[in-house]
Amino acid sequence: MKHLFKAEAKWTSRQNQEDSTKRFYNKSHQIKIEGKPVLNVSAAKAFKGDPELYNPEDLLLSSLVSCHMMSYLYVCSQNEIKVLEYSDNAEATLEVSPDGSGRFTEVRLKPKVKISNPDQIELALNLHFKANQLCFIANSCNFPVFHEASCEVI
Repeated sequence: MKHLFKAEAKWTSRQNQEDSTKRFYNKSHQIKIEGKPVLNVSAAKAFKGDPELYNPEDLLLSSLVSCHMMSYLYVCSQNEIKVLEYSDNAEATLEVSPDGSGRFTEVRLKPKVKISNPDQIELALNLHFKANQLCFIANSCNFPVFHEASCEVI
């Protein structure tokens, strides 16, 4: 089974607003996905982008965080674990080479899960492994995605 996803990028030069002697283009642009609000995107501040806008690195990490959470909630429902709260403070490490190329070398997800049954804590922690196996985004990455999960009962 295959699914097709589409996105449209739109960028326009601001030559009339910028000094034409600059060596760098403005990095701000829009990503449009049919039926959804427009995303205003730029490069990360470190790469001369607008720090107030999302950047591709933010969006990749956000995709991993979101996909893992949804996969985790799915496997918890299969195992009859009642999840009451889920949060994550993930980190991604990006290395830039002298030639200007770069890549993520790792991502560390740090999910904090709150469940209702104290007898399910060990299972709830172990299900992060299964969720990672199911996660579409993690399965598409060429870098390791580590999990530093915690679980408590409320």
